[in-house]
Amino acid sequence: MGRKDASATKVPVDQYRKQIGRQDYKKNKPVLKATRLKAEAKKTAIGIKEVLLVAVAFLVLLLAFYALFYLNLTPTTESGEDSAD
Repeated sequence: MGRKDASATKVPVDQYRKQIGRQDYKKNKPVLKATRLKAEAKKTAIGIKEVLLVAVAFLVLLLAFYALFYLNLTPTTESGEDSAD
């Protein structure tokens, strides 16, 4: 019960400051939420470096397969057989 009595005797300036603080927090709440969501989106977004790294790795792998098949499928020529006929 003492708490109720103590709040009634507050200085009006303190109550006014507290009311302004609440209003300011209510105004800033959507701004703070938008900023937090923006920061989270930036943290979880895939960067250009990662995309380039995956693309380069895929191209190197594709080139390696191409070279492997090219070397295996090209006919090998014996030096003496083709030039004589």
